[in-house]
Amino acid sequence: MRVDVVLRYIGMVMLFIAGFMLLSAGISWLNGMDSSFYPLLLAALLTMLLGAFPLIFVEKKVQLSNKEGFCIVVGSWLVACIVGTFPYLIWGGEFTLVNALFESVSGFTTTGATVLTDVEALPRGMQFWRISSTWIGGMGVVMFALVILPSMGRSKMTLSNVELSTLAKDNYRYRTQIIVRILLVVYVGLTLLSTVALKLAGMEWFEALCHGMSASATSGFSTHNASIAHYNSPLIDTILIIVMATAGIHFGLIYATVTGKRNNIARSEVTRWYLGMSLSGGLVIAVSIYAAGLYPTFSASFRYGLFQFVSLVSTTGFATADTNLWTPLAVVILIFGSLVCGSAGSTSGGIKINRLVLAVKMMRARLKQQQHPNAVIRVRLDGVVQENEFLHTVMVFIVAYFILILAGTVFAALCGTDLTTAFTGSVAMLGNVGPGFGEVGSMNTYAELPGALKLFGSLLMLFGRLEIFGLIQLFFLKWWR
Repeated sequence: MRVDVVLRYIGMVMLFIAGFMLLSAGISWLNGMDSSFYPLLLAALLTMLLGAFPLIFVEKKVQLSNKEGFCIVVGSWLVACIVGTFPYLIWGGEFTLVNALFESVSGFTTTGATVLTDVEALPRGMQFWRISSTWIGGMGVVMFALVILPSMGRSKMTLSNVELSTLAKDNYRYRTQIIVRILLVVYVGLTLLSTVALKLAGMEWFEALCHGMSASATSGFSTHNASIAHYNSPLIDTILIIVMATAGIHFGLIYATVTGKRNNIARSEVTRWYLGMSLSGGLVIAVSIYAAGLYPTFSASFRYGLFQFVSLVSTTGFATADTNLWTPLAVVILIFGSLVCGSAGSTSGGIKINRLVLAVKMMRARLKQQQHPNAVIRVRLDGVVQENEFLHTVMVFIVAYFILILAGTVFAALCGTDLTTAFTGSVAMLGNVGPGFGEVGSMNTYAELPGALKLFGSLLMLFGRLEIFGLIQLFFLKWWR
């Protein structure tokens, strides 16, 4: 494996990230050159220097091996999270080294968990960088870079094949270049539409843009300490419910629906499961909290219940209520949503509804096989027969996912947190959801967690964003030979 070539492509990604740091510095300049201007400018220059160094001394290579492509993708994610700490560390405030790393990883992985106790104290330039990092991570740091690197030839196909999971490729029937454009068009289009809608609903342009970017990336970073509860607006809640739910759908299906293709949202079995689960979960929560007398009317209960369930199932993490005060049934439903989450090919994290549907069908097939031992039973998804090897991969992923949750829960308990915080915090970080329950509830932050737990949580967030095995591979020395 050619390490110099890997570093060259990682350098390109760093230059791309530096561009967003400069853009954030521009936002700072437009707001009277606030206190984040020089930290962002210095961070951008430092990132550009580090990114340009391998480009100068390593000659361009057109052909990449699969192993090199894998290292470029995973390495780009790790380096992005590291250089993403530069603006925070230079600016100071609440950003210690551990806090800066946690906030950077949370941003790029679109988890949306924060260690800040006063988000509103950040100058606008720093707020925009925080939102920019999560918007970059929503589409993927490498996929974004591919958009601006048109002359990479077969290397672009190699990198995109690594960046996109197998589940995410099911609804794409195009060449690599077209896939990248589809992602860009849907992602940017959803961001622009949500920004305009939020502005018309009463937000300022800056806040509308930040929340539109955050909702499209299913992140949950907000410019206010109280998140969306700050606005207390049914119209804003409704707009964000639609945006969050849409961002949890496979982008290929959204594109196909808008362009009038046959493989659209209406024909997708997975999307029907996802939307049905979102609506049912919100309804059950509404009935539960209304029956408990937490809200005076059922319509108010449904508004808050649906918002919080869609927020968690899409892994966005916006909040309009303190869910720690809700009924046990509502909490269980919200935890279930945090485990399953949205569709593959979207910006959401978690196990993915695709895997849940396949797991249910595999259990049903197993029961039928026991009743009819000689029968040949096939598992289908959207009418397509799934190969046994692929089904095996799905089950291995689910098992590995719960093992990591168990590991996170045990480690958090060893650090002194209560069981509710330990378990739901691990679910939230591995699933890139953001809020959990207990000390990390919807109206709380991760600020009070021990430093060791924040570092372990950062690792869990990366495991979740890279779909576990992408990161695990790096720890096997035989793989590097």
